[in-house]
This record gives sequence, structure tokens and C-alpha cells, in this order.
Amino acid sequence: MAGKTTKSQTTKAKADAPSNTAEAKSRFNAALDEAKAGAAALTTEARERASTYAGDARAVGEDWAGDAKVKAGELATTGKNKAGEALGNLSRVVDENASSIDEKFGQKYGDYARSASRSMQNTANTLQEKSVEELGEGAREYVRNNPGKSLGIAALVGFMLSRLFRR
Repeated sequence: MAGKTTKSQTTKAKADAPSNTAEAKSRFNAALDEAKAGAAALTTEARERASTYAGDARAVGEDWAGDAKVKAGELATTGKNKAGEALGNLSRVVDENASSIDEKFGQKYGDYARSASRSMQNTANTLQEKSVEELGEGAREYVRNNPGKSLGIAALVGFMLSRLFRR
């Protein structure tokens, strides 16, 4: 009898197999649909958070950029004023020593020194009178009108700065 029971159970299991397979497929598909829905919800939430973080980062970046522009403007104005003062002081030193140059090297070289002193003083006055924006616009205009000279000057200044900061 034991052999009969095993055959009948096997037969019954074979009969139930299609329904078990269908039920398993159904459960698998339901789980798969639920996983897809969960992934879509997570994707949406991740996008929303990323958008929020990006907006926050953009706002902070804009604040920092604004602060940097203000600080750069202040530093440029301070540098412009110091350069103007230094150039004015150098002009006075050259002018004060022009008579000494006359004695040692001749009137012609003393006149060159006085001319250089006047040019430096005019440049110092220009630096003191104009704003940083006006000086920047003047530099842009010079570059537009003299691109070759500007490139040469930039190369020379770059070379000098590299030599200065090399050590």
C-alpha cells in the first residue's frame, strides 16, 4: 500500500503543479511590481532631495560669490591706492634727485629724470582719481586697440612674476 500512496501523492502533486506554478509566478510578478514601485518612489525622492541640495548649494555659492566680489573690489581699491601712493613717492624721490643727476651725469639726464618724475606723478594722479572699474575699462580698451603690445606686455609680466615667485 505504501507504493500506491506514493503514486497517488505524486499524481496529485503533478495535478497541483500548474496551479502552484501560476501562483508562484503571480506572487513573483506582484513582488517585482512592488519593487519597481519602490524603486520609482526612491528615485523620485532622491531627485527631490538632489534638487533641494542643488538649490541650497547654488544659493550658498551665490552668497560666496557676492562676498568674494565685494572683497575683491575692496582689495583692488586698496591696491590701487597703495600703488598710486608708491608711484607718487617714487616720483618725488626721482624729482628730488634730478639736481644730483644734473651734476653727476649732465643736464640732459637730469631732464630725463624730471620728465620721468612728471610721468610717474601723472600716472599716480590718474590712479588716485579713477575708480577700479574705470581703470579696468581703460585696460580693456588698450588691449582691444593694441593686441600685439598687450600680449607682449602680458608675457613679460608673466615671466617677471614667475622669476619673482620661483624662489
